[in-house]
Amino acid sequence: MGGYKVLTDEQVQSFLDKGYLVVKDCLDTRIANRWIDEAFDRLGYSRHDPGTWEKDIIWMDHKNQLPVREVAPKAWAAILDVIGGEDRLETQVMGIESRHFSTINSFIWSDAFIVNFHRGADQPWQPPSPQVKGWHKDGSYFRHFLDSREQALLPIVLWSDMLHQGGGTFIAPDSVRVVARYLYEHPEGVHPRDFKFQELISQCNRFEEVTGQAGDFVICHPFMLHASSQNAIRRPRFMSNPPVVLKEPMNLNRENPEDFSLLERATLHYLGLERLNFQPAAPRESYWWPVGVEKVQV
Repeated sequence: MGGYKVLTDEQVQSFLDKGYLVVKDCLDTRIANRWIDEAFDRLGYSRHDPGTWEKDIIWMDHKNQLPVREVAPKAWAAILDVIGGEDRLETQVMGIESRHFSTINSFIWSDAFIVNFHRGADQPWQPPSPQVKGWHKDGSYFRHFLDSREQALLPIVLWSDMLHQGGGTFIAPDSVRVVARYLYEHPEGVHPRDFKFQELISQCNRFEEVTGQAGDFVICHPFMLHASSQNAIRRPRFMSNPPVVLKEPMNLNRENPEDFSLLERATLHYLGLERLNFQPAAPRESYWWPVGVEKVQV
């Protein structure tokens, strides 16, 4: 599938080679800065007084929300480039019990920030490796299949700068291939509690720390294993993982190869296949999940 509106050839190849791509300068910084100022007020913390930063990391409920196309038009265009257009995006709001958001709406971004003030700053810095705790794949509320629609992408929005040793997300680029093969071998699907993440991450050799500037937007393949990291430099890091949900499961067997989305192309690429008539061997299921279960997240 070609004709991308904002993605360059380099970004497309990055998604195919590394399982992620980066889009720079996506956010309206006026909105971002206003929401961050309001977040400090909502928490009762002073931006300029670290002594007031009582908790090391906080998952915030949202107060403000806006259409993605308004707060981050370039990010919105990039999302549509990856999934194959707005007509493939879920338009219905799905209710979920989660500390990150009260509803899933792919068209809306909010100030439900994950704020890392100084988590792990009292311990020696641990670079990304299989020994880091908390490696996982997102999606605690559905049975995972190779073509699942519920967690179509892993987005990382940098509302503030994300500096080295400053709480940036750890990712394992070669985990996309590992997880793709694992789900291919389990057509009956995998309950979120049944993933053996330590076994999966032990098969990986490539590890990176996501860093960047406020306004950067990272789009990861949904099979990307990732983990939280320490904020050793004690500079508050504001980020979010706004959900992207497809209207239908991925179609890995489209009649015309030009109709494959970049997401579908990448999934087939990591399996080493040109097409696949995937059929789930068990019913698709959604689950109610207790508030706070995602606290291992980035």
